[in-house]
Amino acid sequence: MSAGIARGRLAEERKAWRRNHPHGFVAKPETLPDGSVNLMVWHCSIPGKTGTDWEGGCYPVTIHFSEDYPSKPPKCKFPQGFFHPNVYPSGTVCLSILNEDSGWRPAITVKQILVGIQDLLDQPNPADPAQTEGYHLFIQDAIEYKKRVKLQAKQYPPLV
Repeated sequence: MSAGIARGRLAEERKAWRRNHPHGFVAKPETLPDGSVNLMVWHCSIPGKTGTDWEGGCYPVTIHFSEDYPSKPPKCKFPQGFFHPNVYPSGTVCLSILNEDSGWRPAITVKQILVGIQDLLDQPNPADPAQTEGYHLFIQDAIEYKKRVKLQAKQYPPLV
């Protein structure tokens, strides 16, 4: 029963995204080898905000939804080793709106999640670090931190 709820909600989210999504963002359910669509895994790209050190990059994120969605938040992951104070070494994003025990609400949409992650890129939360290196550079060496961010932006050029 709940699987139907999750898939129904995700089908609606997909329709809403196709009608109206932020410029430069991409969010598509996974296409399986047989051509069918897996609504439970979405491949996304988040552009770096203009005027920030993240500008010029388009960052890949995969969203994994459980059968308990939208009661439980999805897991959002950058590639393993992504440099950011609030991204675990595994790539998992640490963000309050994705935390079942704090900021998650079932009304939060894919669009809100992706915009929230975009905001987090340039505005890390030092109170909730997820990786040692990114956190220490952000806190202790702003110049080196900016260099690393700009270098990472070059690794993820915009999709054309």
